[in-house]
Amino acid sequence: MTAGLRWELLGPVRAWRGEVEIDLGAPQQRAILGVLLLREGAVTSQDQLISAIWGEEPPSAAAGMIRSYVSRLRRVLEDGSAAVVIESVAGGYALPVTAGALDLADFQRRIRAAHDARRIGDHETEAAELRAALGLWKGTPLAGVPGGYPENERTRLIELRFSAIEDLAAADLRLGRHAEAGPSLASMVIEQPLRERPRELLMLALYRSGRKADALALFQETQRLLADELGLDPGPELREMQRRILASDPSLDTPGRDGPAVAGPRHAGAGAIETPRSLRSLPPDLPEFTGRSGEVRRLAGMLEASDTQVPVIGIAGLPGIGKTTLAVHLGHRLAGEFPDGQFFVDLGAPGDPLAVLLCAAGVEAPPESSGERAALWRSLTIGRRSLVVLDDARDADQVRPLLPGAGGAAVVVTAQRRLFGLSHARWTKLDPFSEPEARALLERMLGAARIRAEPGEARRLYEFTAGLPQVVHMVGARLASRPDWSLATAVRRLGARGHHPEWGFEECGVIEGRYESAVRALPRNQVRALRLLAVSQAADFSLSAAAAVLDLAQHKTESLLESLADVHLVETAGERYRFHNPIRKYARSRALLEEGEAACHAALARLTRFYAATLRNALLATDPGLVPGLVPGLVPGEAGGEAGVEFDGAGTARAWMRDEWENLRETAAQAAGIGEAPARWLADMIGRAGRGEPVRRQAG
Repeated sequence: MTAGLRWELLGPVRAWRGEVEIDLGAPQQRAILGVLLLREGAVTSQDQLISAIWGEEPPSAAAGMIRSYVSRLRRVLEDGSAAVVIESVAGGYALPVTAGALDLADFQRRIRAAHDARRIGDHETEAAELRAALGLWKGTPLAGVPGGYPENERTRLIELRFSAIEDLAAADLRLGRHAEAGPSLASMVIEQPLRERPRELLMLALYRSGRKADALALFQETQRLLADELGLDPGPELREMQRRILASDPSLDTPGRDGPAVAGPRHAGAGAIETPRSLRSLPPDLPEFTGRSGEVRRLAGMLEASDTQVPVIGIAGLPGIGKTTLAVHLGHRLAGEFPDGQFFVDLGAPGDPLAVLLCAAGVEAPPESSGERAALWRSLTIGRRSLVVLDDARDADQVRPLLPGAGGAAVVVTAQRRLFGLSHARWTKLDPFSEPEARALLERMLGAARIRAEPGEARRLYEFTAGLPQVVHMVGARLASRPDWSLATAVRRLGARGHHPEWGFEECGVIEGRYESAVRALPRNQVRALRLLAVSQAADFSLSAAAAVLDLAQHKTESLLESLADVHLVETAGERYRFHNPIRKYARSRALLEEGEAACHAALARLTRFYAATLRNALLATDPGLVPGLVPGLVPGEAGGEAGVEFDGAGTARAWMRDEWENLRETAAQAAGIGEAPARWLADMIGRAGRGEPVRRQAG
């Protein structure tokens, strides 16, 4: 029982008995208490606590340490009483909390009450509940608590606080209290400069305060900031607010007590979809959209309405390949064929996507249960020619409840990998831009003359970006903001660092953040494989070479490679594998940071030993005279006992040398400074091979 105890998570983890604060001890003890409180009375296993606090690399005595920390917490929390605070349940621990004793639970309860008040139009109560909720915060949540799980929860809770601040400002604006809303919005704009909603609300607060010029100046500042930092334009809500302020839209004026205050979707009844604006929730099309003409024609042809089914097309590909951009462009292009609406929902964003869709359809108060929401969504869309774009889907179970009713609707799904379980979906994998497509995009952004003046450097830019549209667009946006830069300057800066362009944290972070989110969803063994395989500078690699790098059997290596290919982090080329250049740079940088230099050197040394042994075997099969003194099965001690690939004749040996020649040279050069790698021995064999007929024929 926890009667008489109070707990705080919205700041440092603290516990109180009455008015006396309890000393919780070491950070790890606070972390355990924090995890148990976050679990809201649910049982947390010992393994879950170990993972939450130490992640992938717990100390060898972690289980004993957990028991010791829990024992110490029990002593200080129970204070000699007979009451049990931390319960032992089924090999784990639970900490039930009485109502009103945990600040986080109170915060969440007040947020729910605010949402309920907003649904019935009681904005006074909504604002009061939000103020009370925000008043519970004492600083950074879970401050000083180590561990991956607390860090993730810290990020989630901070986002909830930001959303509550925005909701409070919106409620104050609905009530005509723009003077009260302004200061908190201004502070949030400083704290979160790239967040658009507080800027939109602050523009409205300034306008209502008689500061129209300041409101428009804020929009211009936002436009410059987003372009400089992210290479993006303001979103549709910000642009709509600017348009209405420029037009002195009367609906923006301070409302009466019963009138609407903040622009939003028309609140139709549960069975109606009324305003055209509420049915157009697609993001804006990219002004410089270029290429993909074949894909657009093919996908548009698949979206033919059916009386009994809902056509579903899927667009798959690696992060940054342009899935969302293509889906949005397709939606705008087909708007005339789907006049009843085009809906868009980001499935990677927080919140219930069904609620987002119903809100876009004009439903003010969606039903509470997910089943009722799905049924309402289908009933609203049955027989209507609507296009629904479901972006960044995780799995088929996430998509099924969002499918609209039949009789005219169609769906576009984007995902990193094909989703199994949507049996009627037709999937398209997006490839990188061809060189002409990438050049066309850069010409559209920068002008044809600037690109055509340096054709060689334009080609090098394409090679650096590997034709990945988001990276090409980032390069173009940076060049557009630097009209005095030549393409040669861009190439130099792009290649100046081994893992990403030295153009600033924000824009690199936008690209690497996409890769990071994709990698975060992978199992540890796949992440390790991705990183270590990227260490080599070889252009591509065979299954045998990959097995040597990873020090695994070939069947296990093949399973890992195919899993990475499924999510497009490696590409297949016949029986070989390769990286796109930006992916390789990202993965290589993470290999050094996360796996460590020693692991990277060991992987490269294993690859060098593999190549050295296999080249020896190839030369013995084609021209034994090139390697006098070597006999089959004997490997110099420097090669570390690696057997390499065996060849059944001169033809297969020559084919292997032809395929691997550049990789052999690249590996020998890259491994030259690694003590455990037989780089000198490999280089000597390459030199001998280069003097022989078998290689002169293919390397000439």
